Amino acid sequence: MASPRLFALRGASSVDVNEADAILGATSWLMREIMKRNQIGPDDVVSCIFTLTGDLDAEFPAVAARQLGFDKVPLLCAKEVEVPGSMPRVIRVLIHYYADATHESKHVYLGEARALRMDLEAAQ
Repeated sequence: MASPRLFALRGASSVDVNEADAILGATSWLMREIMKRNQIGPDDVVSCIFTLTGDLDAEFPAVAARQLGFDKVPLLCAKEVEVPGSMPRVIRVLIHYYADATHESKHVYLGEARALRMDLEAAQ
């Protein structure tokens, strides 16, 4: 086994409505898929930075991450830069984590957010 090294990966998910349950559900789905596809868990994660588009403010995505066991991981929520014409109702995450040096990060884009990174075939 190669020694572990620090990785970073991106993910995003769309949300249908600006409601707390919708934000928590989309975040939970996104985090579960990231953990499954990358074979990582909260103990491997160094930090998570979540952003939300300006039209989402009913809940913090970090709440869903804490419910999944990320309670000891530093989590940050911020507002995404509002670029004219950009996709609405999107939660994004940047995760820093440790894995075996041979690991290949699998970025995860779910729902309508898949259109954000069609260039990352493995992300779909």
